[in-house]
Amino acid sequence: MENDILNYSQNRELSWLKFNQRVLQEAQDITVPLLERMKFVAIFSSNLDEFFMIRVGSLFDMAHADAKAKDSRSGLTPDGQLEKIFEAVAPLCKERDKTYSDIQKLLHPYGVCGLSYKELEQQEKKYVKKYFKDQILPILSPQIVDANHPFPHLLNKEIYVTANLKDKDKTMQGIVPVPQFISNILYLPGHDIRYIRMEKIIVEHLNLVFPKYTVTDPNYICVTRSADINPEDEALEVNDDFRHLMKKTLHKRRRMSVVRLEVAEKLSAETEKYFCDKFKIKPVQIFRTKMPMKLDYIFAISGNLPEPMKKSLTYPAFSPQSCVRIQDGSIMRQIKKKDLLLFFPYESMDPFLKLIKEAAYDPNVMTIKITIYRLAKKARLVEYLCAAAENGKEVTALIELRARFDEQNNIDWSERMEEAGCRVIYGFEDYKVHSKICLITYRNRGEIQYITQIGTGNYNEKTAGMYTDLSLMTANQEIGQDASEFFKNMAISNLDGVYNHLIVSPTSLKQAVLKLMDEEILKGSNGRIIMKMNSVTDTDYIEKVSEASRAGVKIDLIVRGICCVLPGVQGYTDNLRVMSVVGRYLEHPRIFSFGTGESQKIYIGSADMMTRNTEKRVEVACPILDGDIKKQINHYLKVMLSDNIKGRVLKSDGTYCKRELTEPYVDSQATFMEEALNAHRQKPVQREKTFLDKVKSIFGSRVNKRS
Repeated sequence: MENDILNYSQNRELSWLKFNQRVLQEAQDITVPLLERMKFVAIFSSNLDEFFMIRVGSLFDMAHADAKAKDSRSGLTPDGQLEKIFEAVAPLCKERDKTYSDIQKLLHPYGVCGLSYKELEQQEKKYVKKYFKDQILPILSPQIVDANHPFPHLLNKEIYVTANLKDKDKTMQGIVPVPQFISNILYLPGHDIRYIRMEKIIVEHLNLVFPKYTVTDPNYICVTRSADINPEDEALEVNDDFRHLMKKTLHKRRRMSVVRLEVAEKLSAETEKYFCDKFKIKPVQIFRTKMPMKLDYIFAISGNLPEPMKKSLTYPAFSPQSCVRIQDGSIMRQIKKKDLLLFFPYESMDPFLKLIKEAAYDPNVMTIKITIYRLAKKARLVEYLCAAAENGKEVTALIELRARFDEQNNIDWSERMEEAGCRVIYGFEDYKVHSKICLITYRNRGEIQYITQIGTGNYNEKTAGMYTDLSLMTANQEIGQDASEFFKNMAISNLDGVYNHLIVSPTSLKQAVLKLMDEEILKGSNGRIIMKMNSVTDTDYIEKVSEASRAGVKIDLIVRGICCVLPGVQGYTDNLRVMSVVGRYLEHPRIFSFGTGESQKIYIGSADMMTRNTEKRVEVACPILDGDIKKQINHYLKVMLSDNIKGRVLKSDGTYCKRELTEPYVDSQATFMEEALNAHRQKPVQREKTFLDKVKSIFGSRVNKRS
């Protein structure tokens, strides 16, 4: 039946909210260090901000454009989805506020104290008042709202102190922006980390800000604005430079409509109506929050802790380890001999950066081509690419300027690379280039040869220490030829390329995945599918999963975030299991495994099974052809599927539950950290023994123990 999918699928927005609830559960986990728990509260809030800006914003637009349109996975209209979202978000926010409060109380004995003005000691109050008069009051820009002073435009996610002001028989609204260019918190004198937030300081001293008025109902508020702008919506002239268009887009984002209002104190009925009128919102879009509206300062606090306190309040330090499969010396030479796989953040990104640096100075290297979606603020990768261009290599970077919220950073890097002589292209008007692929072309004894790198994550040196990802480096010439063809097609805006090994969206990736699933369906109960992704929303894929399950294929999906297919629905997904891992690191690899044993096929790539990835983005997935690397990836999947500490299982009603905690206890991320550390510890010992054996073989019995 046409609507069968409604029996075993769920709405993507509600599924995403359940993912964010799993993030909040990490903040509630008593085995997680206290400041790390507070960071999870901050991540939950930041995630929710982006959800309102992007998803809720787009739903309001959809409701305006076509109120009767229905979501294919849940049958809900845009208004129906918004209603369910607001119902789900309200209790989540209350849970978050309580979690924040509980953690804050537990931090007090350690001397980490976020205080209200009433909690300050007398000397601290004097210090704060003096600081306010000397440093804050002179730079404030307060405003009244009356006939001569219109209601100001409030910036997205900035905090504003508000109050009712009375002058004789006249009452008006007063608004004070909390300055963006000062710290969100003021540290108080003393050895402990005692601090008060800037908005609380301003609220307490409003009588000095508005000296001629009687101040009542002080509050502070924060608006969240829609940020769902696509450059395709703009009128794009043929000669327009794409960077200029993106700069205009970023400017427009500042003025988008309000989708949420956060308030610190309960609003009177009159004030609620006032804000609803001003922001053109409904009361359901107003959320009272008892925790900070900005919590990013918690990351700075954890970085400034004394070492003994840091050990008690944060995760034990872990640095990405050097890959034991890589020796000293030329990385290019090692890749030519054998494919190499890096596993971030357990292993360092340095071998890949070393590869680019080596290629930049290798006289045999002719070209380096790369797709770039997100980069760090400081990027050695760009410096090496620029060095390559300055050394006469042809360097081509396909930079995606529409990487959400990283647009300005990518614009800046594209300008830097052009200045160094790199060729920078921007891809397609209607398709984001989300692939992670790099191709080095070199000449060897008169022949053109290739080294190809394909990853599951961005070339971002910062997130490579925080996200789990895979990075394959191979000298397989057939894959290199495909990669060469891919870059040619990107340069001439050809989406219809044909490849022998790589599978590429929007033309062949989804089709290839569905075909590989069909091969498993033919095996019936002997079929096996394991796929690890960030999100699952594509309806063609969801229907194929159900078809495979009905054929008896055993399917495991490891999905960090949104998962619109429900497992265990009788007659539809009986043989499907879905799990999610939320832990210290953000799970990010995309791994597609079909079959078992010698016939097993494994791909890694950049795409989730989302319609936007499979139909509206350029994505690349690459087969794993090396047997040892297949074993590595199978090990990773086995450990992930065994995780009964951080793993949560999706039930047929759309809720998640923790697995029963039985031996062996498996925390997959902790396991991978331990394996990386153990491998690193053993590496020098193995080298020393090998060297000693060689010496003994030459000098025999003359080698004593001291040698």
